Amino acid sequence: MIIMSLDILFINQDEVTQLLSMPEVIDAVEEAFKEKGLGLVQMPPKVYVYFNKYNGDFRVMPAYLTGKDIAGVKVVNVHPENPTKYNLPTVMATVILLDPKTGAPIAIIEGSLLTAYRTGAAGGIAIKYLARKDSRILSIVGAGVQGHFQLLAAHVVMKQIDEVRVVDIRKEVAKKFAEEMSRKLDLNIIPYSSEEMEKAVKGADILITTTPVRKPIIKNEWVSEGMHINAIGADAPGKEELDPQILKRAKVVVDDIEQASHSGEINVPISKGLFSVDEIYAELGEIVAGMKPGRESDDEITIFDSTGLAIQDVATGFLVYNKAKEKGLGKVLRFF
Repeated sequence: MIIMSLDILFINQDEVTQLLSMPEVIDAVEEAFKEKGLGLVQMPPKVYVYFNKYNGDFRVMPAYLTGKDIAGVKVVNVHPENPTKYNLPTVMATVILLDPKTGAPIAIIEGSLLTAYRTGAAGGIAIKYLARKDSRILSIVGAGVQGHFQLLAAHVVMKQIDEVRVVDIRKEVAKKFAEEMSRKLDLNIIPYSSEEMEKAVKGADILITTTPVRKPIIKNEWVSEGMHINAIGADAPGKEELDPQILKRAKVVVDDIEQASHSGEINVPISKGLFSVDEIYAELGEIVAGMKPGRESDDEITIFDSTGLAIQDVATGFLVYNKAKEKGLGKVLRFF
């Protein structure tokens, strides 16, 4: 038996930075959601492994998009103490792409920036289908990395946004966010402290929450008819950002029913009997695929519960991989 050689392409974060743009990622991720809506994906729920003594975990996320014939897996950690203790990011990810025909690995991609892009893209897609078309005021709670990427994506799909409010527990972080993103996107961005959150949220057309909290910070009485909410922060069991009463008033759309039920914004309300799976309106993929309508009236409240799906990683990973080959980027490694 003759053993053939196998090479893989290693793509680092600097190269991912050069290769990705939000409009292209939105297109790739929207297609992935469409495939999911049409039943053309295999995607087991993400698996969690906990490092309890280190206050961290890692998640394994595999997927195969059968229609596009692309496959891969992401391994991603969350260690909140990394920045202060080890001078490392809280989240680090690696995406491995596979050739479905042989199962051979074809690429290893630094996945942290990729994850930030694809999560932002999903939020942008939800806004495209669920927010009012005349939306002009956008509020973001949480001025971290994902707050930046959610705004980038929202700006792609909603060009008419002319006021952005950003809230952070540290107002100086919100101010820095406002200065940086105002220059980048030529938008009017107003910073708020967490004590001013009610003022920042009330009257918004679109609300995006990107915090890691485990008790609701968005009150029911702040949410008016016609608002769209992207609930991004709750991505693990026990996390929630919204008063459960908001869910009862809203059309709730999730990225994946099974995954959202145990690790999304709806996971705690479900565990407490305050919300049920039967009250979920749709998965986002069903709406993108045209199987169910998105927003149907200007006065309904809509919520997108985002947990992050492996199909997003695989679709974005192959976008990176194909562009890297076109541009001659990445380093070829001999696997065997």
